[in-house]
Amino acid sequence: MRAGTGSTRSFPYVSVEAHTVTIRLRARIERWPLARPFAISRGVRTEARTLVVEIERGGMVGRGESVPYPRLGETPESVLKTVDHLHETGLPQDRMELQARLPAGSARNALDCALWDLEAKEQGVPVWMSAGLPEPRPLVTAFTISLDSPEAMGQQAAEAASRPLLKIKMGGEAEREAERLRSVRQNAPQSRLVVDANEGWSAATLHSLLPVLSETRVELLEQPLPEGSDGELQAGALSVSLCADESCRTREDLPLLAGRYDLVNVKLDKAGGLTEALALLREARARGFGIFVGCMMAGSLATAPAFLLAGVADYVDLDGPLYLKQDREGGIQAEGSLLQPPAASFWG
Repeated sequence: MRAGTGSTRSFPYVSVEAHTVTIRLRARIERWPLARPFAISRGVRTEARTLVVEIERGGMVGRGESVPYPRLGETPESVLKTVDHLHETGLPQDRMELQARLPAGSARNALDCALWDLEAKEQGVPVWMSAGLPEPRPLVTAFTISLDSPEAMGQQAAEAASRPLLKIKMGGEAEREAERLRSVRQNAPQSRLVVDANEGWSAATLHSLLPVLSETRVELLEQPLPEGSDGELQAGALSVSLCADESCRTREDLPLLAGRYDLVNVKLDKAGGLTEALALLREARARGFGIFVGCMMAGSLATAPAFLLAGVADYVDLDGPLYLKQDREGGIQAEGSLLQPPAASFWG
């Protein structure tokens, strides 16, 4: 099912009571085959490669999983090296120290989520309660239509036509994109549609496609232009709402996005963990942005923390586990697009 490689390290840790407790860090790379190839504007994937971190203290183990993000120059090997470097400098004793020690990214995400999980077990308080979030309940996720020919995407849409919300991966020249949109809409006439261009359009392509987006009843457009070209966008000026993804990683990005986007996509791997993702979500709300909670291609352990955020989101795209040939036991269960929260013992 998967192959993992990694390292095990132990660090001294002094508790508040001044008793010495051994804390151990284990990290490894895992491979999770996909049920079928998955394509976006930047390439095709056949497996998910993730970093899994386990932090053990006092006989309890907290787990976290992240997905190294090639868009930001990350590889599983480089992220594992970042985590392993903490062996040399000393493992952060809590999440606040971790925020100061590591920048946003998947290494910090895995460690941060592992610490949340560990704290929940030590304190006997679930993460959702500690984080001030609603208790997790079943929710509807978007289901992604992978980038392909118009005919193939129409076939994908036909197979998913009963799902209430479809997310269409795009990224190409305008005429071909129009064919894709019309093919999906024809084969899924009742589904709500979100389009994700993954930075794959120019401003000219976007404006030429506006009539087709309206014709096919697309309600949300995610990251149409490359990061850094956001100045060409104006929230509320188009017939479709705009959502920032690659342009929004942490709270520091929000001032530059104001007036350009209607929503921001909160992802744990971009934000560097649940701690920053919570702060990003709350500040984005305060600034008037809508919230889209997304995920990378990974299973339930990586997705479980985001499931908690999804309870207060306007749009949810947590279909990563649905694309794996096999997920972890006890993880998120799906009935079509309706996701059931993982078992309380699974994470958090």
